[in-house]
Amino acid sequence: MPRYLHILFDLDGTLIDSAPAILASFHDAFAQTGVAPARAIDASVIGPPLNETLQLLSGSDDPALIGRLAEAFKASYDSTGYQATAAYAGVGELLAALAGAGLTLSIATNKRLHPTRLILDHLGWSSHFAHVYALDLFTPRLPHKAAMIARLLADQGIAREDAIYIGDRSEDGESADANGLPFVAVTWGYGSLNADEMRAGWQAAAQPAALAALLLAD
Repeated sequence: MPRYLHILFDLDGTLIDSAPAILASFHDAFAQTGVAPARAIDASVIGPPLNETLQLLSGSDDPALIGRLAEAFKASYDSTGYQATAAYAGVGELLAALAGAGLTLSIATNKRLHPTRLILDHLGWSSHFAHVYALDLFTPRLPHKAAMIARLLADQGIAREDAIYIGDRSEDGESADANGLPFVAVTWGYGSLNADEMRAGWQAAAQPAALAALLLAD
């Protein structure tokens, strides 16, 4: 049997290249509201929760302004924007292999729940995932990814020794560490960690086939 029975995945930059869709909807949001962005809208801003990213892009923490931008972003992204999302090459095969081996797959993402489900349906992946967790799955929303992973483990009765988290950013590894989970950093996404950013105990996978081999090893 594989070492880890429960595989928890980040989404953006790990399983999917959502940059073109997200960036287009950020541009739409600023154009529709007439707000000038305070910094470049590029792939470096992808990863944090929506409101946090909008604060960064707008240079403001005014709730009314952020609210207007968020609604404009959602209107763009949740209607047609998300459809520009692409799976990284080999990820579909990775997920099918893991699910086919009897492992339980889950999503733990900073992305909002609604577009996450839309994207999983769009890519034909919904059946692979037993659990899909997002910060806004609960009211009040969860404060950060570490709390989300903790909630997923507790809700589903998953023992920490049976689980592993897969992501592409240092936040993902730190959230895994906070929950006592092993972490694998994928290095094919836009949040790829370099060697200097890797911490003791973290592993890396340069391609989905390598990650499959690691996760399916006895």
